[in-house]
Amino acid sequence: QWYAAKPDYLQRMGERSGKYLFHIVEELEQRNMPTELALLPFIESAFNPQAVSSARASGMWQFMPATGKSFDLKQNVFRDDRRDVQASTRAALDYLERLYKQFGDWHLALAAYNWGEGNVGKAIARNQRAGLPTGYVDLNMPMETRMYVPKLQAMKNIVGNPPAYNVVLHSIPNHPYFQTVPLPRDIDVEIAAKLAEISVEDFKALNPSAHRPVLLAAGTPTLLLPWDNAETFQQNYEAFTGGQLATWTAWVAPTTMKAADAARRAGLSEEELRRVNNIPPRMLIWMSRWTCTFIRIPTHSIRVSSDVPP
Repeated sequence: QWYAAKPDYLQRMGERSGKYLFHIVEELEQRNMPTELALLPFIESAFNPQAVSSARASGMWQFMPATGKSFDLKQNVFRDDRRDVQASTRAALDYLERLYKQFGDWHLALAAYNWGEGNVGKAIARNQRAGLPTGYVDLNMPMETRMYVPKLQAMKNIVGNPPAYNVVLHSIPNHPYFQTVPLPRDIDVEIAAKLAEISVEDFKALNPSAHRPVLLAAGTPTLLLPWDNAETFQQNYEAFTGGQLATWTAWVAPTTMKAADAARRAGLSEEELRRVNNIPPRMLIWMSRWTCTFIRIPTHSIRVSSDVPP
C-alpha cells in the first residue's frame, strides 16, 4: 500500500532502473539465483547509483567502505567502485551468495545483508540457547531489518501484478541497455558525454564511480555507454580534432597547504578548487603521495606526471 500510494515515486525509480535491470537479471540468471533479488536496489537506494547514506554506505547496492574493500571495490581519490554499475553488482551478488551458503535461507541472507552477518549469527545463537525457532520472523532484529524483506516482497508483488495495485510501471526493453567501451586516453567527463552524444547526467548515471571532472585512463580503462551511443562515441573519438581531450589532471601537493594557497598555485579560484575536489571549509590539503588535487591544465600545456597513483 505504501509503494502503490506513491505512483510518482515508483515511476522515478522505474525510469532509473531501466538502465540497470537487464544487466542485473542476466547476472542473477547466470548464477541461478532468485531473479527477484534484482529488485533489491529499489529498497537500498531507489536505484540511484550515486546514493550515499548517513552511515557512509554508497552506490546502488549501498556498500559500506569496509565491506566494499572486502569485495575488491576500489575506493580512492579517482573512483569509488561501490558506485560502479558492474563492479558493485558483481560484489553484491557475491556477498548475497556467500550469505545464503552461510545461513541456508534467503530471508536470513537478506537480513544479514542489511544488518550484518555477525548480528544475524548472534541473534540465531540467542534463539538457539533459548530453545526458540531461528527463522527470519523469529529473530529479535532492528525495525529496519524486520521490514527489509517485506519491502522487497511488496516490490515483487507490484512488479508481478501491477493492475492489482492500480500501478503503471515504466516499460523496460528486454535487451542490454549499455555496453563497455575502451578508454585509451584521459578525457573530461563533459567531452566524453559530448562525443557519445548524450547528456552529462546520462553519462554519469552509467559511470557514477568516476566522481571527478576527468576520467584517467590508467584508473578507468573502460566506459559504459548506451548501446546505440557506443559506436557513436568511437566514431566521434576517432574524428575528434578539437584539441586536448583532458583539461583537468591530478596534482600531488608538494607540502601541506591551505586550499587558497593551492588554488593560487594552480591558477584556480579557491571556490572552484574546493568544489571540484570536495574540500570542506577549513580543511587543509595534506602533503602525501596518495593525496591528489584535481586542477585545470593550461590550454597551451598538457603534462601529466607519471607518479600519479593507480
